[in-house]
Amino acid sequence: MVRLIMGGKGEGKTKQLIDMLNNAAKDEEGSVVCIEAVRNMTFNIHYQIRLIDAQEYDLHNYDIFRGFIIGLYAGNYDISHIFIDDLRKIVGMDVDSHMEAFLDWLDLFGERNGIKFTVTVSADRSTATDGMRHYL
Repeated sequence: MVRLIMGGKGEGKTKQLIDMLNNAAKDEEGSVVCIEAVRNMTFNIHYQIRLIDAQEYDLHNYDIFRGFIIGLYAGNYDISHIFIDDLRKIVGMDVDSHMEAFLDWLDLFGERNGIKFTVTVSADRSTATDGMRHYL
């Protein structure tokens, strides 16, 4: 399952994400992971959440990011929810069919492995492709 949160800068996506992260830390049975574009949530989230600074891993395209997520899961089969904060900034690409394909892959990977994904994208909702709209 993939949930997509889109909006422009200053529209409250990060606040919403922090609330969702902290609730997941209390409610989820498995491990909760947050991959953020820039480390800025350290003091706002529950200590049990695994916080990953994407800048440390050079996740500059979707193929590398897929491999990274597969590696995370291979190292911890207890992951139940992965949050990705600002996908656009992490991979350095605009909203397009490649982002849609990545979200479709996350959905399939999540279904096969029992992982939920919540992804934020800093872009106006009107820029979402038709395929991306079903994750909003």
